[in-house]
Amino acid sequence: MRISAVKTYILETKLSEPFHWAIGEATHRGSCVVEIITDTGLSGWGECFGPSRPAAAMVDAYKPWLIGADPLASDKIWQDLYAAFRDQGQKGVPICAISGIDIALWDIKGKHFNAPIHQLMGGPIRTEVRAYATGTYRKRTGDPMDYIVREVADYQQQGFSAAKLKIGFDVAEDIALVKAVRNAVGPDFGLMLDANHGYDSIDAIRLAQAVEPLNIGWFEEPVPPEDLQGYLAVKAATSIPMAGGECEYTRFGFREILNRGAIDYLQPDTCAAGGLSECKKIADMANAFGVRMIPHVWGTGIGLSASLNLLAVLPHNPPGRRPWEPLLEFDRSEHPARQAIMIEPIDHLKGIVAIPTGPGLGIEIDRDVLATFCID
Repeated sequence: MRISAVKTYILETKLSEPFHWAIGEATHRGSCVVEIITDTGLSGWGECFGPSRPAAAMVDAYKPWLIGADPLASDKIWQDLYAAFRDQGQKGVPICAISGIDIALWDIKGKHFNAPIHQLMGGPIRTEVRAYATGTYRKRTGDPMDYIVREVADYQQQGFSAAKLKIGFDVAEDIALVKAVRNAVGPDFGLMLDANHGYDSIDAIRLAQAVEPLNIGWFEEPVPPEDLQGYLAVKAATSIPMAGGECEYTRFGFREILNRGAIDYLQPDTCAAGGLSECKKIADMANAFGVRMIPHVWGTGIGLSASLNLLAVLPHNPPGRRPWEPLLEFDRSEHPARQAIMIEPIDHLKGIVAIPTGPGLGIEIDRDVLATFCID
């Protein structure tokens, strides 16, 4: 069996209402979907995190190393692709492109052996995961003290036991919002904070110390991703655990984070950090350092399924009768293509999501629907 074709699909949909976070705004949702086709007719699906057009162009740049290769040799292919552009491609879009390719290769491998990816990776350790809701983005109009508080309360009513709150705007306003949300959902509902690296360490420390009594699960991206010294400063000033890693790439980037002891919850994105192959290596490395890992998830059902297969095999850290279990980030913000492109959508039941059990990723893509979201 050999790779005969590599296709990319650039998906883009306009949102019914723009939303923003600390450092940017979305008026559209886009994704780069990868399909790898073999000479036997078997194909696999992957997804690249980040800007869809550059990711698609980078996948095309890797084609000379893919066409004719053995799709089951996913680790060899990963090494070949990484080496091909290593001088300029150690982070960013080149690794996002490798991620989508790697996920598609694992999907092929699972279909070839008629087994879910997590089984081929040595699991599953768990068959379902508890999800936390991600949303709470800001709108152009309205009072966030009203609509965000209601949004989190609605997640609680849906059965979620935790949600993540977007902050990183103004320290005083963010403190007031955190307090209002905590008052609305009570003391036991899980509440995490995500500044999307909108603060420097001075403001991040002010925020953390003000909300520390409110039982905050973690403080995500309090400072820019390259400012590990800032992470360490915030970590030293508060008991709230630090989280981050969606903007980091490969085991080599996470090695520095782990060596510095900067982050308590690693959050590599399966569609960005190097795919399933690399994220499993990152997970094992984090386990050796005694650091928890919760993958970042943002995109279509392809990336969601890849993350679920990874979550199925994350090692307990440490093992025990009642070990800590990783969580699934379940994006609730608008993304018209997320579930629509799949024959059977992935949903939660009172905040619990089942790990797919079908071959490969365990999902089936609706090609007709996929085509409706594609742009030239």
